[in-house]
Amino acid sequence: MDEYSGAMGSDADVAALVSIVGEVEGAAAVVRAGQVAEVRALAAAGQLAARQAAGSPAVVRAHDMALRSVAAELGGVLRVTDRTVQSRIDEARDLVEHYAATLAAWESGRITRGHVRVITDAGSVLVDASPERRAEFEAAAIARCERDTPNRVRSEVEILAERFAERSFTDRHRDAAAERRVRVVPGAAGMSDLIATLPTVIADGILDRLTQQAQTVIDSREPGDAGSAFGARGAGDASGAGDAASAGDSEPDRRGIDQVRADVFSDLLLAGAPALDPTASGDGQGSLGAIRAQVQVIVPALTLLGVDDGPADLVGRSPIDADTARCLAGNTHSWARVLTDPVEGTVLAVDRYRTPWPQRRFLRARDQHCRFPGCRRAAIRCEIDHTIDAAKGGPTALWNLAHLCQRHHSMKQFTRWKVRQLPGGVLEWTSPTGRIYREDAPAPPVAFTPASISTTAVDEPPPF
Repeated sequence: MDEYSGAMGSDADVAALVSIVGEVEGAAAVVRAGQVAEVRALAAAGQLAARQAAGSPAVVRAHDMALRSVAAELGGVLRVTDRTVQSRIDEARDLVEHYAATLAAWESGRITRGHVRVITDAGSVLVDASPERRAEFEAAAIARCERDTPNRVRSEVEILAERFAERSFTDRHRDAAAERRVRVVPGAAGMSDLIATLPTVIADGILDRLTQQAQTVIDSREPGDAGSAFGARGAGDASGAGDAASAGDSEPDRRGIDQVRADVFSDLLLAGAPALDPTASGDGQGSLGAIRAQVQVIVPALTLLGVDDGPADLVGRSPIDADTARCLAGNTHSWARVLTDPVEGTVLAVDRYRTPWPQRRFLRARDQHCRFPGCRRAAIRCEIDHTIDAAKGGPTALWNLAHLCQRHHSMKQFTRWKVRQLPGGVLEWTSPTGRIYREDAPAPPVAFTPASISTTAVDEPPPF
């Protein structure tokens, strides 16, 4: 019995898993064929409704009624509402009529249904673009989707679509930012949802800071305090006056991360600083309020200089507008310059202002996210792992280091998944069934593209 037997069982279990993986793969092909056939049928239903209304003087109303009728018929067969079917018909027609290459790639198994959703969602900004530009976007998006999972490619495909859009992302973001707001949606049991519509980079930073602060509260508990995620203090006691963690005669603080995060959020808004700060003393403020949010942003040099208004990438989330990216770069005390390969786009080198961690800054720029296949957790929220364990003699060298999230770091340690690192930061993962998954070092989704650069001369090199 080896060290993995507890996690994966015997070799017979591995053989059984090989068979199961094959069955799932075959079933997935059958499901895919059925899904594509359904999309084509739904699109045909929408086209039939359009033909039925073509001769009517009130074309818009007639088309809507015809579509409702068709949708109701199909809804009875599918046992879903006609509104749901009508929405699916619209999506199917859009895919069949405007994304033929995407549909063909899905049908042949080159991409998945998730990839299709990513491409069509991102392509919605191209409604005014010419057919030629839409076709260019679609071809490039499919090529990218063939190499990675939907969650990995979403941000890059969105940024790609912005490059082909008639109206810039920055212009549309300015309009959208003017609609920012906070609202309350009443819920059940005396609870409500407080919803803030904010620029993405601000919202992500808020969540990051709340998470850090909540984790500090949880880490400060006595060892015996850990327990179920049941609040020791009522949700309405946002002032912190009844904080069970500081009351000697109260029950232990057993709030979970979500509950503590919500309480810190309430305290910050109502009191300006968390009243539940465990580091505070009787005559002074604690350190919890000093915690600041972190976001990881990749900004092209020309966007930074104001030559280009293309979007930047908020790693692990979505594109952000050029104005916000430049503001972040101008106000941060520490940022890195990343040199990428002009053809492959992979990171070649990195330097940075005022940092004591040259290895960390290189790895963060190179990896961007967890390096397990399909995982996109940002590098700033991952652990740096020794590919060859340090306990087995693996050196702390760039060729033996990579970012892994806690979930996949543990899986590498305690299951039969194995990994080796090849030159250029390429990771080669071997599954328990013997399948090999290649994980290339990611290319930043925003990069220098010679063909798209204007003829504006830049006499001096970038100041970074």
